[in-house]
Amino acid sequence: MAGPVLSALGFGPSFEAQVSADERATLLPGRAVADRGRRLAVRFEDAERLVVVPGRLQAAGEVPVVGDFLLAHPGDEPTVARVLPRASKLSRGAAGRAEAEQVLAANVDLVFVVHGLDAGVKARRLERELAAVHASGARPVVVLAKADLADDEAEVAEFAEEAAEAAGGAIVLAASGKTGAGVDALRALLAPGRTGVFVGPSGAGKSTLVNALLGAVVQAVEEVRERDARGRHATTGRRLFALAGGGAVIDGPGIRELKLWDASGLAEVFDDVGTLAAACRFRDCRHEDEPGCAVRVAVEDGRLDPERLGSYRKLGAEARSAEARRAGAARAEKARWRGVARERRRLNRGRGEE
Repeated sequence: MAGPVLSALGFGPSFEAQVSADERATLLPGRAVADRGRRLAVRFEDAERLVVVPGRLQAAGEVPVVGDFLLAHPGDEPTVARVLPRASKLSRGAAGRAEAEQVLAANVDLVFVVHGLDAGVKARRLERELAAVHASGARPVVVLAKADLADDEAEVAEFAEEAAEAAGGAIVLAASGKTGAGVDALRALLAPGRTGVFVGPSGAGKSTLVNALLGAVVQAVEEVRERDARGRHATTGRRLFALAGGGAVIDGPGIRELKLWDASGLAEVFDDVGTLAAACRFRDCRHEDEPGCAVRVAVEDGRLDPERLGSYRKLGAEARSAEARRAGAARAEKARWRGVARERRRLNRGRGEE
């Protein structure tokens, strides 16, 4: 069903298997590459076109996002028929609403978590970002961008070591979109059929790296303020770009507020805490005031950074709180629909008596 263009973009056997014989005969497969407001830009085998997302998908909460594979009815104005189940999704709690999921990108294999060396490595932020990436089902890669701004290789190595301590085993690479240093290492990870997405704060250098990977200026770049090394969002919307050698990258606005959607990624980020916790007296130890806590002992004797343990506790509490709010919201919604059903039955009984 998929030709060489879509195959290079990741439409492989797992997605082919989700398409029925009837759908193969009547619908067009494609991949969402950009959000265009009321329309969605989709790359089909022959060309990129704007498609309509029907109201029924929006009502069902099945609106496709950049990276989704979908099937569309052909025509002058194609319409999305079905969004194929995702292999992975990068999500966060919607700003101010931990019970609402915001999917940032779908079917991503690699998430490049970018920190600019002009601002330094923010270990606690990095831990939060990596936990969200692991929960998505994708593989994280830490990128120390703007390596050209470091004084020397020793300083780059120092930053890399600091990042590695917070990365929980994730690959850490230094790169510069301006000089091209490290870009080939990033490109090597994006084999045909694989998709990477760049996330990180404004001004970290994400769009410069995307431009370097593509060999062309496709994303606007803003200079950061000298007084605080902060930048503005140069990119206004997420966009998927195909790489010349196969594979794809997604760039978009920086993630300023990344609330954990769930706690499933914490174990991989804090693998050192998990190893220590195996010796705790209680299996459900939260490493706070429980007796026989091996993790607190490790902090006391200097084997574990107390700030790292504090981050683990904070992120775990944040994720549990968000999960509890979602569960409460789900119960309230279920109760609301039960009330609607009771009212309908009451009205129907009243009509029957008339």
